[in-house]
Amino acid sequence: MIEETDFRQVATAWAEHKSRYVKRSTICNYELTLRNHLLPAFGASRDVTEEAVQRFVMEKLRAGLSHKSVHDMVVVLKMVSRFGAKHFGMKSLDWEIRFPTPRTGAELPVLSLRHHRRLLEYVKRNLTSRNLGILICLHTGIRIGEVCSLTWGDIDTAAGVISINKTIGRVYVVEEEGGGHTELSVTSPKTRNSYREIPMTRDLLQVLRPLKGKAFASDYVVTNRAKPTEPRTYRAYFSRLLTKLNIPHLRFHGLRHTFATRCIEGKADYKTVSVLLGHSKISTTLDLYVHPGNDQKKRCIDRMMKRLDNS
Repeated sequence: MIEETDFRQVATAWAEHKSRYVKRSTICNYELTLRNHLLPAFGASRDVTEEAVQRFVMEKLRAGLSHKSVHDMVVVLKMVSRFGAKHFGMKSLDWEIRFPTPRTGAELPVLSLRHHRRLLEYVKRNLTSRNLGILICLHTGIRIGEVCSLTWGDIDTAAGVISINKTIGRVYVVEEEGGGHTELSVTSPKTRNSYREIPMTRDLLQVLRPLKGKAFASDYVVTNRAKPTEPRTYRAYFSRLLTKLNIPHLRFHGLRHTFATRCIEGKADYKTVSVLLGHSKISTTLDLYVHPGNDQKKRCIDRMMKRLDNS
């Protein structure tokens, strides 16, 4: 490796190269990860060893960061290191990083059936633009960034489908002089699979059809104006609404979990649920939502034994 080249210089070159191929919001997240976590730990390093990365992982976990957050940091670290090996002669190391086994058994936060009905009935009776967004989420399971970026042109009442083709979020832009600022950014969806069409239920279609006829195609559904609302503002509204309805606190993302859970409870096939949610892999859907109880396990074993007895 060139003697004067350290990880910081390699990371700077990598970020500039990567910015040509990924979304602006993505490169902003990469740069934030570098500045806040990776450069303080590895910036002056000539080579990044497995022992150093393992120490970094354990320190971040002890500091209270989630497994996913730390894993994402390691992904960025690996990308920079591969780039350094290819272009700057850094040692290419195949690290084997060990993560402690995460705690399991925590249930996903979802609305109970009683609270689900209460929220659904309220937003239907009080159909403001903001409540309409919540109604759409209850019927489709779309993400908060997707509903905040949804425009009336994305809703096809003739075909009965909603097209998900963008998302909105606030990104942190790192500035060269060391500071930074945030921007609200409408971008392409989270992944390729997040581009999808979701059929509307008959009830949702009945609500949206007359409203669609009075709206401009470019207006955002949640504001009914040319300017969108941002997710953190919408989350705050949702939280206040739950308090008003005496429903236990639930993150907005819990609406997505609720939709998926109700689909699984209704015996929907897992592949279809995965496609509706825009998951890249059906395994994501299975890991999150499919947890057979003892009754289901017993029925499975009984069917197996019955087949043996009859063969």
